[in-house]
Amino acid sequence: MSPVRAEARAKVNLYLHVVGRRADGYHRLDSLIAFADIGDTVAVTAADHLTLTVDGPTAALLPADGDNIVEKAARALAGRAGVPAHAAIRLTKRLPVAAGIGGGSADAAAALTALSRLWAVDLPRAAMMELALSLGADVPVCLAGRATALSGIGEGLDAAPALPPAWLLLVNPMQPCPTPAVFKARQGPFSAPAPLARAPADAADLAGELARRANDLTEPAIALVPAIGEALALIAARPGCLLARMSGSGATCFGLFAAEPEARAAEAALKAARPAWWSAAARLMG
Repeated sequence: MSPVRAEARAKVNLYLHVVGRRADGYHRLDSLIAFADIGDTVAVTAADHLTLTVDGPTAALLPADGDNIVEKAARALAGRAGVPAHAAIRLTKRLPVAAGIGGGSADAAAALTALSRLWAVDLPRAAMMELALSLGADVPVCLAGRATALSGIGEGLDAAPALPPAWLLLVNPMQPCPTPAVFKARQGPFSAPAPLARAPADAADLAGELARRANDLTEPAIALVPAIGEALALIAARPGCLLARMSGSGATCFGLFAAEPEARAAEAALKAARPAWWSAAARLMG
């Protein structure tokens, strides 16, 4: 039997506003989420128990102890659907770990998608989204897998206006940037929500819209990991870069480009300048 596969695309926060904080300590966000055509792959086959094999260029970055979120997703789906949690799962890691581009969340979402097909599970969308949220704040938007206006702590998901053709250069300095520490270090007032009201005409128009917004976590992230500031400067200096910004809580940063050749040239330049970093050019997906 051929494996059932699902792609775990890199999630990119094109902007991220922290708009408040709930009584339970969770921050309320306003963000435009998009995806890149690069990521991890989850492949599942039938088995008589649950196993997980991890391979790929960034597999060694995953912690060796404890359950992977993919296993947690498998058990949660099986429990919700009332089926045995039996599958052989192979996770091929290409994205950095804990990098602000939803690697683990995207893996969990891909596991839910692939296992639903393998086990012939057809949960109502609301139930699947509730299950996804129980695994992590970013899992629902990764399960949606399309350009999304995110609100709340990740549970508010509305379709965003169509995004134009564009390319990204993703860069990670391969230094840990824990999300809780970044939020704890954030100071100052909260921002106002600013969801995109129209579909940008082209990449330059998108860059202009994003320039009127921000990632409110950039300053505290740079204070914790100064290499983020260096990455942003190196990206912004590349010819054709329309915008340089950090994604999520870091440490991955991205450059927005109108065309593939410029993004590929920027990727080559970053790999040459910082060979120990992770860099990848990818198409922006709507």
